[in-house]
Amino acid sequence: MLVSEIIEGQAPVYEKSSIDEFYLDLTGMDRYFGCYKWSAELRQRIIKESGLPISCALSVNKLVSKVGTGEVKPNGIREIPTGEEREFLAPLSTGKIPGIGKETYKKLSFMGVRTIRVLREIPHPLLEREFGKMGQFLWESSNAIDRRQVIPYNEQKSMSKERTFSEDTLDMKFIRSLLGSMVDELAFDLRQDSRLTSCITVKIRYADFNTFTKQRRIPYTAQTRQLITYAQELFEEVYERRQLIRLIGVKFSGLVNGHIQLNLFDDTQSEISLLQQLDHIRRRWGKDAISWANFKPQARKA
Repeated sequence: MLVSEIIEGQAPVYEKSSIDEFYLDLTGMDRYFGCYKWSAELRQRIIKESGLPISCALSVNKLVSKVGTGEVKPNGIREIPTGEEREFLAPLSTGKIPGIGKETYKKLSFMGVRTIRVLREIPHPLLEREFGKMGQFLWESSNAIDRRQVIPYNEQKSMSKERTFSEDTLDMKFIRSLLGSMVDELAFDLRQDSRLTSCITVKIRYADFNTFTKQRRIPYTAQTRQLITYAQELFEEVYERRQLIRLIGVKFSGLVNGHIQLNLFDDTQSEISLLQQLDHIRRRWGKDAISWANFKPQARKA
């Protein structure tokens, strides 16, 4: 079971921030169970079922919880009691504040502002004069103010493509090329949305309208070649009846926010660079401007 599935099934209000970061709103649970006790038990369940280390922090808002989680990594839990948020942040580096980039950190350091305690002592108008709109964010963050709500996770959970043929076919070369082409388009869409998939499904409908699917859990990816390989393997598994095909489809699910990371064993930097160039051409000239030679469907055989 995925970590996100465990959390989503247990938390009252759940927001997925990234592939490995979640926010939970536990308001009101102290009355019945205890937020810290509940969080500790959820953490132990995740560790037991996934084998992964997990860190978490409890506080009144997202900012303090995120900073607190960073302080107890790689595998810890902490509660910052209500009213103690400012003192918790005070001794930490300004670089610990989420959203402060390298340039802002350098400018603060040049001004002699290296801790959050010093930052919070700077008058609000002065920060706005030096940093513009960012000044408001710096002042609020240094004072442990964060008004963002935990927004329930409701992103698109899958994307798919399918093709119904005007005439049923047994042209396997055409079908495999079409399948590869559909996977290529979906993989491009994934990368444009900065997302990854963890599950792929291939669908076949025969001439008699019987429909079959096969799916596989896969490591998070948006790599075209990997996804095409998975899709072709699933097609070979699901295509057992050797009958005329009426429809072919492919679906990516288990989507999360994220970017392609280099796999030490399977990928090369040249492969990543090639994808980046292909994506650049498609963004500028359209999806049909360029395609993989092996997966550009030709006209079907009569």
